[in-house]
Amino acid sequence: MSTSRLTILAPARDKEVGIAAIQAGADAVYIGPPKFGARQAAGNSIEDLKELVNYAHKYGVEVLVTLNTLMTAEERKEAAQMAAELYQIGVDALIIQDLRLLEEDLPPIRLHASTQCDNRRIKHIIRLRDLGFKRVVLARELTIEEIKSIHEAVGDSIELEAFVHGALCVSYSGRCYMSEVILNRSANRGCCAQMCRMQYDLLDEDMHEICDDSGKPIHQRYLLSLQDMDRSLYLKEMIDAGVSTFKIEGRLKDKDYVTNVVAYYRKKLDELTKDIHCIVHTDFEPSPEKTFHRGATDYFLHGRTRPMANWKSPKSTGEFIGIWEHSINERQGEIRLNPNIVLHNGDGLCYEDQGFAINRVEGNIITTNQPIHIEIGTPIYRNLDTVYTKTLHSERRIPVDIIFTETATGFMLRIGDNEAEFASEKEISRHPERAIETIKEQLCKLGDTPYTVRNITIESAPYFIPISKLNQWRRQLTQDL
Repeated sequence: MSTSRLTILAPARDKEVGIAAIQAGADAVYIGPPKFGARQAAGNSIEDLKELVNYAHKYGVEVLVTLNTLMTAEERKEAAQMAAELYQIGVDALIIQDLRLLEEDLPPIRLHASTQCDNRRIKHIIRLRDLGFKRVVLARELTIEEIKSIHEAVGDSIELEAFVHGALCVSYSGRCYMSEVILNRSANRGCCAQMCRMQYDLLDEDMHEICDDSGKPIHQRYLLSLQDMDRSLYLKEMIDAGVSTFKIEGRLKDKDYVTNVVAYYRKKLDELTKDIHCIVHTDFEPSPEKTFHRGATDYFLHGRTRPMANWKSPKSTGEFIGIWEHSINERQGEIRLNPNIVLHNGDGLCYEDQGFAINRVEGNIITTNQPIHIEIGTPIYRNLDTVYTKTLHSERRIPVDIIFTETATGFMLRIGDNEAEFASEKEISRHPERAIETIKEQLCKLGDTPYTVRNITIESAPYFIPISKLNQWRRQLTQDL
């Protein structure tokens, strides 16, 4: 297993989602700038990015900015100017695709090579390293063995980042030209029309519809719509292969999705590595199926495994809850539920690419918001759990150790990496046990700071120390942190 720091990289549509990702346990977030961020619907002002950087750095979290569209010559000059602004506000790295941007006058900022640089060959990754890149985002299609071979060739000379969760583009590493050819909307310039989420017919060379295994023509199905990536079961394999950063896709996803998925991978990684550098308190049990979820595939990690696509729907299916038993009337139906499944008024249900909301629940009998005609035996999924959604809140704390010791002229207080000595008169307390407890209680009151006490050590006689003094000393050290 790699001994380098392992990090979770989370997407941020905007500043608010970025803050949610940090609170859920992300080690870094990636976000789009005002322009050139490969997501036209997810641009952010320099002012918002500066606020996010300042917030993130309080928690030791990095902010990476996506400057990863293909550009014209004039756009590259503008992008270089923007890179200088991003460097000035403290952005930690830029993710780029267009290598001609290196010809511009860039600031001394870390560069990461986007997955759209086609990072799958050892020779190419070595070239990127020699050009000054500190990290490559590996092609999604690489197997564990291929990742391992790359790491053996480059060692720790360049970091390896790999996607671990989220939506998949049917083209190789996102290098799609279908949208541009058909609708003149270039995916490589941030305006993909998502042609892979549309319906198609499957025809033979004579333009006849091909039939599936059941004999039905493959007509108007979502033939290019891949399921979402989920590699949460294979984190150790990826670590052993040399991956140090686990990337979650989703710069267009909302705060609920990011909170849930980041908390899920934070818990998984911490259980695996035991390297707890942040503590996340959640009001919910993280589960990717509870927010946007198209099903799951490890996507070539162990070769070509099935199924990778879902021909029935390009939408979020959520969690499987049961089988449709029968319809009582046009607005009522009965579901045979999985054990422990509880439905709520307002929940969203779906089957194939159709969805409906629950107006009322009585046991297994539901009343819907619209007439429905569903075949008996159809699998039913819940893609909106209204009760669960209300619980999606998390709070992050950085664990610190506190040491309080006696000195010749007073006391020394150490919180985390900061320490200070304070001159003070000493008076033995008439209530020794209570005096020590008071010192502990006051020094542990870290309040609304990002910190939480992991261990506290008192190496002092039971002196009486005014609470106001203890609070003053603690505040000084936490402000320095």
